[in-house]
Amino acid sequence: MNADEGQRERVDLLVVGIGQLATPKGNVALAGSRLGEVSTQERVAVACTKGRIVAVGDDQDLQRKYEAESVLDAEGGLVIPGLVDSHTHPVFAGTREGEFEARVGGTSYVEIAAQGGGIRSSLRGVRASSEQELTVGLLGRMDRFLSLGTTTVEAKTGYGLTVADELKGLDAIHSANRNHPVDLVATCLGGHDVPPEFDGRKEAWIDVVVQELWPAAQGKAAFADVFTESHVFGLEDSRRMMQAAKDLGFGLRMHVDQLTSLGGAELAAELGAASADHLEHVSESGMRALAESGVQPVLCPMVPLFLRETQEAPARAMVDFGCAPALSTDFNPGSCYCMSLFEVMSWAALRYGFSATEALTAATLNAAATLGLADDRGTIEPGKRADLVITDLPNFHHLTYELGRSPVCAVVKDGATVFQRSAHPKHAT
Repeated sequence: MNADEGQRERVDLLVVGIGQLATPKGNVALAGSRLGEVSTQERVAVACTKGRIVAVGDDQDLQRKYEAESVLDAEGGLVIPGLVDSHTHPVFAGTREGEFEARVGGTSYVEIAAQGGGIRSSLRGVRASSEQELTVGLLGRMDRFLSLGTTTVEAKTGYGLTVADELKGLDAIHSANRNHPVDLVATCLGGHDVPPEFDGRKEAWIDVVVQELWPAAQGKAAFADVFTESHVFGLEDSRRMMQAAKDLGFGLRMHVDQLTSLGGAELAAELGAASADHLEHVSESGMRALAESGVQPVLCPMVPLFLRETQEAPARAMVDFGCAPALSTDFNPGSCYCMSLFEVMSWAALRYGFSATEALTAATLNAAATLGLADDRGTIEPGKRADLVITDLPNFHHLTYELGRSPVCAVVKDGATVFQRSAHPKHAT
């Protein structure tokens, strides 16, 4: 080691050879016209230590300044923040490809549910599975999320729908969180559906959720959630469940206005929810209420495609109203079997008219903000958690331009390289 090297500061990881770095900035969600505000830098490096970013700057300057325990070469590719998926249902056992075939054949989601399919068809697998079996399945899915560049996942229960089975799902989430690089944020979706044991007795199930499930889920889930639709839980049902959860200190996430314009967005705004999700049928008054209350829309552009629905969430109008949308996969076994936020970003461009920078913000900083984590992740800035995705893309425009493959070459989580593709080809143009 020469004299200059002896004076260099030591860091755990130095990511070098970055062709372009693209990131939103700040600790709050970007709303309205600011959604697309993304900083880009060329030929830079990122220094990380103790799980945090300590510097972002000129490649040569940082290589002279820091001596790294480990060096990761981006080989001229695009580097972005670790992706944040703010709406998923990954706790299940058994898939529902038969329902997909039925929808392709013309049967609607509601018709399938009325025939005993849909959410209820996933109950059997969860109820028959042990916590360990659910955890093993969840860990395998997190491997795939990680390989696709996602470093933080909001994970919902909702396929157990007994107090014991919902708690079992939450315990599986916590076990997977302890044993996997991906950070999981737990949501108890006790209001997913009325379980078959309570057919014709919906109010009795709501009593169980309010009086038993929510109290038992304290300390296990950060958020509570409900599916607000007329065929499941109406506005008053949802208000009762969500207010009870709020009184116990849960953050609120709500499935609203997905299949009908019921007024769920207005209810989410009234309750001060962290997010209002789906919103394919949201009204103008609902969009205005979300913007005025600061409740963030979480949009799932792959779901109408997967369900063969024609109604899209009016995402551009939400932005024009001043909302701060996030993007999600809504990964689940029934209505969207997709784990790739890269795919979602492309479809947000095609279906919503989002620019590449708007899609990137919505899948990173804004998504983190819906989870209360915007001060910790979602951007590449000193002090933030060192979650990075190294791609083989030549520039940020390719985030939405390319469709149908994963561009992820490596993933850094908490300052450590936790995924690396065996082949790291140069980007193709």
